[in-house]
Amino acid sequence: MNYPTLDTPLHHIESKTDLEEMIKTNEKVVIVCGRMGPMCVPVYGIMEQLEPTHSDIKFNDFLFDNPEASIIRNLPEASRFRGLPFTIYYRNGKVVKATSSLQQPSAVKQIISKVFA
Repeated sequence: MNYPTLDTPLHHIESKTDLEEMIKTNEKVVIVCGRMGPMCVPVYGIMEQLEPTHSDIKFNDFLFDNPEASIIRNLPEASRFRGLPFTIYYRNGKVVKATSSLQQPSAVKQIISKVFA
């Protein structure tokens, strides 16, 4: 079943299978799971800006309201999150960092430098 996608230039993850394939076939993956809301849109923008200079990282979005996004919503690393978006950083198929809510570009760059070094 197809669900709506987010209005971002990022690659859209639309199912659990899409996510599993993405993290299985790429060493470094970022998933921003959210909506087109005021806390999420700036984070999508940060990822869009970083994408051209980090060709080794796959930047993706995933609609929070898609039932298939439960794979993100139910991660142990996201169990205490209350604000959108949930941003999950995967390396070699494992969660290496998870954040929620609005992020500053400098914070995202710092996370990427640390977890994807």
